[in-house]
Amino acid sequence: MIRPTTNDRLRLIRDKVEARQRLSLEDGLFLYEPATPLNEVGELANLVRERINGNHGYYNINTHLNPTNICVYRCTFCAFRSDLRDPKGYAMSDQQILERGREAVENGCTEMHIVGGLHHQRGYDWYVHLVRILHEAYPKLHLKAWTGVEINWFEFLSKKSVREILEDLIDAGLGSMPGGGAEIFHPEVRHKICEHKADAGKWFEIHRTAHQLGLKTNCTMLYGHIENAYHRIDHLLRLRELQDETGGFQTFIPLAFHPENTGLAHLKKPSALLDLRTMAISRLMLDNVPHIKAYWIMLGIGTAQAALGYGADDLDGTVRHELIYHDAGATTPEVLSVDEIRRLITAAGREPVERDTLYRRVQRDADRPREWSVGEPLLV
Repeated sequence: MIRPTTNDRLRLIRDKVEARQRLSLEDGLFLYEPATPLNEVGELANLVRERINGNHGYYNINTHLNPTNICVYRCTFCAFRSDLRDPKGYAMSDQQILERGREAVENGCTEMHIVGGLHHQRGYDWYVHLVRILHEAYPKLHLKAWTGVEINWFEFLSKKSVREILEDLIDAGLGSMPGGGAEIFHPEVRHKICEHKADAGKWFEIHRTAHQLGLKTNCTMLYGHIENAYHRIDHLLRLRELQDETGGFQTFIPLAFHPENTGLAHLKKPSALLDLRTMAISRLMLDNVPHIKAYWIMLGIGTAQAALGYGADDLDGTVRHELIYHDAGATTPEVLSVDEIRRLITAAGREPVERDTLYRRVQRDADRPREWSVGEPLLV
């Protein structure tokens, strides 16, 4: 029996992509093989990227809020968390939280991304209250808050169901959910890097319920640590399956692991080549997720810019006050200006488009740039 060559297998995958046919687990594993030319994988991903999003390069003007770093969990990969009595530990007051909201609005932000630690001395009501006071003070600011892991912690604190918790948060002003806490779904890996966190089944239950309630959510994958290609493709296929069911994921973000100051500090961070291959494969496998984000905070500015040719259509945004990945050794700036982001997108040969959290075009008055309105959804 003659084994198909790399070129033969790549040709079959190209035929599938051009015919808009779904790729399999075996296809995904082949694309991860070092012998499979990265430039050809990127070319296929770019075909899909342009089919879905044209030449747009999306960004938004956003800020991060990490209201506490005190956390009951001790995930091996995390450099952000702190113990209650650690000098590094903090929990923000209402005044500090509202000040961050004021700063966001004054800098023209359309979104606040809210995630943090699981503080064992803060009750469920504190987390809901935090969303409510921000929404009441700054109703136009979209609040994207709480990962599936945090929602699972709220179940423990409140003894409420996932649906009841999400309904409470929506009533308080929640606009959407981030995709954090997914890490790697396969138990072989998950039990080693975050054994006490919500498992894959719980993460999917939470996002499924959010989608049923009309909340859009993001989804993520943390790669480049102890997992391998099989675990990554398995992860992507699980996300694809839920998206078939609900259609509620709007963006996938592959997150490059930063080992510095973590329990896995002996590992090397992923290479730019792995970053670009993972970006491209994600675009090819997740044929039903509209957007793939190159998160410049984690990838580095140069790799994120290159990713716009490897399947990514979004660079995230200005990202004021990001702490989690900088604590883990990210050396990227803590904020990029709109002019810098637009320059990066234009230099990559893409059309820069400011979008809000729900991927609607943002229109600003040149004389009053802090004032903005949104148009229709931006998919081509």
